[in-house]
Amino acid sequence: MTENFNFKDNYNIDDLLEIMKILRAPGGCPWDMAQTHASIKKDFIEETYEVIEAIDKESPDMMKEELGDVLMQVVFHSQIETEKGNFNFDDVCDGICKKLILRHPHVFGSVEADTVDKVLTNWDDIKRKEKNQKTAADAMNAVPKELPALMRAEKLEGKAFKAGYGSKERDERLKCLKESLDKVYSNPDDINPEKIGRLLLAVCGLAKSEDIDAEEALRDVSDEYIKEFSEFEKKQQ
Repeated sequence: MTENFNFKDNYNIDDLLEIMKILRAPGGCPWDMAQTHASIKKDFIEETYEVIEAIDKESPDMMKEELGDVLMQVVFHSQIETEKGNFNFDDVCDGICKKLILRHPHVFGSVEADTVDKVLTNWDDIKRKEKNQKTAADAMNAVPKELPALMRAEKLEGKAFKAGYGSKERDERLKCLKESLDKVYSNPDDINPEKIGRLLLAVCGLAKSEDIDAEEALRDVSDEYIKEFSEFEKKQQ
């Protein structure tokens, strides 16, 4: 199967596409041949988080490796669709290039946007037109449910704020948080998922109003929690 494969000291994207094609073809790798979009979707998530880990560790070598793993996932999924005759990797590249050109009219067109806020406003407006989102609620419904819950809640809060729903003022967000907490305290025998969810949403709203990333804040505090537990465990020994 690989007798005509051109081994090199350095490979490029064309080689990666060819390698994936070989792995998926008859006589290739039994495991790779058996995979579907669904069977490897969690691998995509895992590889993405490993890129985040590399960024947090400020490790270029680790980032290079993990970005390669993410790219491999893109190529893997593209190859599956190529075999089905739906699209190929070039179509993926074509699509993202067109999207970038369309969403940067201040670079590839005549629109003026000389600040980050203007760029983001234009991006959101163009995206809503692309997706045929006529209302802010349409945009909110388009936020993937598969996102980590805190991350999704933050995005929803941000879109709601932009549409004028709720207040980003600290006092108002604290009031909202207190109301949610009071509902938990008012009937401790009826602490249910909805009350906890509302409380968490209120916390996300407060974090958003303070420009704090709730996902990262919880992650960092969780790391501290491990350290605290470690100290506790040592004292028990």
